[in-house]
Amino acid sequence: MTTGNAAEDLADLYRDLHRHPELPFQETRTAGLAADRLRAAGFEVHTGIGGTGVAGVLRNGDGPTVALRADMDALPVAEATGLPYASTATARDDQGRDLPVMHACGHDMHVTCLAGAAAELAAGREGWRGTLVALFQPAEEIAGGARAMVDNGLLDLFDRPAVVLGQHVFPNPAGQVLISSGEVLAAADSIEIRLFGRGGHGSQPERTVDPVVLAAATVMRLQTVVSREVSPFERAVLTVAQINAGHKENVIADEARITINLRSFSPQVRRTLLDGVERVVRAEAQASGAPRPPELRTLNSFPLTTNDPDATARVRRALIARLGAGRVTGMAPLMGSEDFGVFGSAAGVPSVFWGLGSADPERYERAEREGRLVEDVPGNHSPAFAPVIFPTLPTGVEALVAAALAWLAPQGSQDS
Repeated sequence: MTTGNAAEDLADLYRDLHRHPELPFQETRTAGLAADRLRAAGFEVHTGIGGTGVAGVLRNGDGPTVALRADMDALPVAEATGLPYASTATARDDQGRDLPVMHACGHDMHVTCLAGAAAELAAGREGWRGTLVALFQPAEEIAGGARAMVDNGLLDLFDRPAVVLGQHVFPNPAGQVLISSGEVLAAADSIEIRLFGRGGHGSQPERTVDPVVLAAATVMRLQTVVSREVSPFERAVLTVAQINAGHKENVIADEARITINLRSFSPQVRRTLLDGVERVVRAEAQASGAPRPPELRTLNSFPLTTNDPDATARVRRALIARLGAGRVTGMAPLMGSEDFGVFGSAAGVPSVFWGLGSADPERYERAEREGRLVEDVPGNHSPAFAPVIFPTLPTGVEALVAAALAWLAPQGSQDS
């Protein structure tokens, strides 16, 4: 259990990580801190995997191999938490833009919890047998890091794991763990759309093909893909996140750019969304008399996150034994997405992913009572999102330790 000086040390690490966020595939400082923690705990450490990924391997006799994973990257968000350790960092993205950076999704907490769990398991290695693998993954936010690590030979560094385990902070009451079997997080596809017009003077629209009007019509028509083409008994989301065109108020641009994000829980619905988007975009361009067809480019794709039923039941039992039944609850399927499942799929083994409550319990209870959860409890990716350190951090460490020990058999046990 993480208490006393160890808890304060981890809290300091969390504050440091929160103050120094890094964009996807730029997590050099974070990776260095993670690697240092693993070395200090006695792990064999591999760095630079898939760019900035880190893997720590601790072999402790015969037994199963268990992989624990944490993601490291942050988001291009300007922090508005008001915390004394709030980020003021900026970074240049892959398009050359200087952007504010914030840990608005809690990956700093994930890194800290895994660092704490790795140290605790290493210190108590006389109580288990097998191999522990700690994975610190880059670029989850762009669905690139897990695949990059796998493609760079990650799975050659240790024996095939029996299971891959991971967790994610959510705006539920801190101290609570959420877990369910089956599909827990949606698949996602992000697409950039370029719409082409014919530019000209703002006073002579008749001489142009206005891409702003084309973009507006496209955005409105796209709203019908979910509402009129997907059954209300299915789950789907289509979000238009960006529209960009032009540089001056009296100049009609010759191009507009839209980015959209799709979420789905079945291959059939995903296909409906992708086909619907392409059909609408091409039809609106044709209806507007666009001088050339639109261009659609996939930015990233996340797989469906599915928890193996047997492995999930095993983790749930371990969590209840460690934390108590009152702190372990079900996890309803969420439309958020993750690339965590890439590790289990690549290794051909089960994986389990659970939620870690991170909101102040009193604030959450008050907001729930007043019907103001959305307004008063910031969610992931909000500029106001920040986990309360206690009890989120010790709960996250305990959850990872308990789940790992469900496979890493005690000395003398044959359970694997």
